[in-house]
Amino acid sequence: MALAATYKVVLGSIAFAIFWVLAVFPAVPLLPIGRTAGSLLGAMLMVLFRVITPDEAYAAIDLPILGLLFGTMVVSIYLERADMFKYLGKLLSWKSKGAKDLICRICLVSAISSAFFTNDTSCVILTEFVLKIARQHNLPPHPFLLALASSANISSSATPIGNPQNLVIAVQSKISFGDFLVGVLPAMLVGVSVNALMLIIMYWRLLSVHKDEEDGTGEIVGEDDVSSHRFSPATMSHISASNSMDHVQSSPNNINGSLATHLDSLRNRVNSGDQLEIQRSPCGSIDSNDISSPTQISEDKESKAEHWKNKMWKLCVYLVTIGMLVALLMGLNMSWTAITASLALVVLDFKDARPCLEKVSYSLLLFFCGMFITVEGFYKTGIPSTLWNFMEPHAKVDRVSGIAVLAVVILLLSNVASNVPTVLLLGGRVAASAAAISASEEKKAWLILAWVSTVAGNLSLLGSAANLIVCEQARRAPHLGYTLSFWNHLKFGVPSTLIVTAIGLTLIR
Repeated sequence: MALAATYKVVLGSIAFAIFWVLAVFPAVPLLPIGRTAGSLLGAMLMVLFRVITPDEAYAAIDLPILGLLFGTMVVSIYLERADMFKYLGKLLSWKSKGAKDLICRICLVSAISSAFFTNDTSCVILTEFVLKIARQHNLPPHPFLLALASSANISSSATPIGNPQNLVIAVQSKISFGDFLVGVLPAMLVGVSVNALMLIIMYWRLLSVHKDEEDGTGEIVGEDDVSSHRFSPATMSHISASNSMDHVQSSPNNINGSLATHLDSLRNRVNSGDQLEIQRSPCGSIDSNDISSPTQISEDKESKAEHWKNKMWKLCVYLVTIGMLVALLMGLNMSWTAITASLALVVLDFKDARPCLEKVSYSLLLFFCGMFITVEGFYKTGIPSTLWNFMEPHAKVDRVSGIAVLAVVILLLSNVASNVPTVLLLGGRVAASAAAISASEEKKAWLILAWVSTVAGNLSLLGSAANLIVCEQARRAPHLGYTLSFWNHLKFGVPSTLIVTAIGLTLIR
């Protein structure tokens, strides 16, 4: 594709630059409107500047990707309500054998949850729990936060539902869920293991010294405080939602508390009445604790019934989720499978779904809509095609040198333009170049793109939304606040990204 008219190239580049700045730096002082508004602004400018027509803009929005993203978010919300992430979190502290063991457990739990329920969701839910575990064992937090974020990024590469860029790749490439998993899984398993080993080696001395010995401060969190941790709602990368729901979650507790107080007063009245009758009885003294009032018996039966009803509901949530994963492995349409599973959970819940649906990050869905239009407009300028025509002879996936060049290009673009726009810009061209060699090389090219663009998120703190979520959630955690600095992340992120990416490329099939 040749370069478009000069005015389209200039104006399209300006619109894309505005989108990029606001996507990477959402609180930039000149225009602090955030990522979502920034993507919509970029899309609007592409149409106003006549880089693309309104019809082309609407056509650029990929509905299957949005459907798949929405479905997986709803399923994750119901899994969070069914305490699945709480059970995963408990694995972190169960019979722990020290700091190195904790690092490995965090990597494992993060890998499991991120591969099937997106890296952003895992980081939103598990960050505060990891902070509490570190404080409980009186250890410095940042190695554990790095373990959570980096493992979440690496493991999310293994499945089409692990992260947004994989959703794009799976839909555009039409690679089945099973083929995607088989192709990337070996690289993911080795990558997570190598990443955990590098964390232990790099922070060996720090993990061997307790935090109070370093700075003389730090309050140890008790076991009860860790087990009673209330997770934030699963809202993907929409960080502010995790705080905005605190009031909503506290209201039912207040209602239940007042109801319990009222029931206690009623129970006391009944018990006092029983005691009066006992005192009047001619049969002598009888212990009032041996007598249960009809009200108390009724309440106990209702409590047991509610307990079993809750157990059955949780079981249904897990079964529906397993059914969704089986359907995906069988090659059914991923978007409609996720939507069907989410609606099945809504029906099984048998109550107003609005509280759960309000936790969906609709701002993320709008961000994707704006990004699709903005990237399509930038593609119409001809700049990405011109740059790829220059790089293509040196980036053939049937040669080791070509794979290395392609990986470097993807790695740099993913950290400069972000990974999802990189996939949207490069995906079709890389696949077409590989398809000219063979069909198997085309599939390999898509999987390389998925692997490198995902692991590239570990390079710097700004490399992925998961990193930013961990940083922000850790900073805002009540009584546990910790700031993960850009340089602390970079010191580990650069060597880890380069080594894990290189090793994984040899295992992509």
